[in-house]
Amino acid sequence: MKIIEVIADPGHHDTILAIAEQQQVEDFWSTQNNEDGRIITRLLVHPEKRQKVLDSLQTVLHNAENYRVLILPLDTALPKPAEADLESLTAEQLEEEKLKEKQRKKAALMSTREEILAQVEKDAQLDNNFILLIILSAIVAAIGLLENNLAVIVGAMVIAPLLGPNIAFSLGASLGEKKLVADSLKVIFSGISIAIITSICIGLLWPGNFDSMELMLRTDVTYSGTAIALASGAAASLSLVTSASSVLVGVMVAVALMPPAVTIGIMLSIGQYDHAIGAALLLTVNIVCINLASKLVFLFRGIQPRNWLEARKAKQSRLLYIVLWIVMLLLLILIIYLRHRTQVLP
Repeated sequence: MKIIEVIADPGHHDTILAIAEQQQVEDFWSTQNNEDGRIITRLLVHPEKRQKVLDSLQTVLHNAENYRVLILPLDTALPKPAEADLESLTAEQLEEEKLKEKQRKKAALMSTREEILAQVEKDAQLDNNFILLIILSAIVAAIGLLENNLAVIVGAMVIAPLLGPNIAFSLGASLGEKKLVADSLKVIFSGISIAIITSICIGLLWPGNFDSMELMLRTDVTYSGTAIALASGAAASLSLVTSASSVLVGVMVAVALMPPAVTIGIMLSIGQYDHAIGAALLLTVNIVCINLASKLVFLFRGIQPRNWLEARKAKQSRLLYIVLWIVMLLLLILIIYLRHRTQVLP
């Protein structure tokens, strides 16, 4: 459970209490007026009701001035809610209780639309920290690729901040947030461009050979790599929706994006343009797969705007993006097939 704290003018107090009763929240209480006259009302809400309560509050308060709705984390609440006496229930009631418990457990893992949006906006900012982490990750990844050291490559992925902007792009399309889509695209392409430029500089200065196995593996696209990118995008989206740890899936996404980007720069620096094209194709396939998988996860999880009109527009936008990504993926698979066939033919 979490606490939803509502700070609003006294005129909205009765309406907020009515929402609490209507949604059957676990408990609610109010404090005395603030210095500015507003009343603080706190609602103790079960996970499965949290989104409905937030939607109801926003519907009532969206035209109000000087209000705040805060979601506060809660570690423990005592006494615990009373559990039903399963032995006294009929078979039909027992089945219904089990279904409710299953829904509660599922909802406990879900984040609200507002929590997800706040998280991705924070993780998709083009600031000095993002740029520095991209440069450092590209340096470490380039050294790992050139020295054929997989452990160093994975270490570079830990610090690569590429998960946030990719998921922000997918979420923006699902919610119809055009600004978030535009901002996340800017961050994605800025990060990849910085990684390529950094690796070009490293390639120009590198005194050793450029034929390591790890480096050459990123100059071609395999169908298994496509599956990995799809799995990475799906895992990243699920980690966000379910409030799970995003560290490992962040590494998965970075593995799919950072090494190909670095390989492009290294190959450009030594004039191996065919290998650079292969790495660029791999990078493009991975970006398409990650975003396609993310959009499908948000679709199946029912992530959509609160307002019905916005939801309708977002649905049209979401379907357009999904069709576009599927068409792009099919075209890329065709290009991969033709490229492999051309390399095999004498």
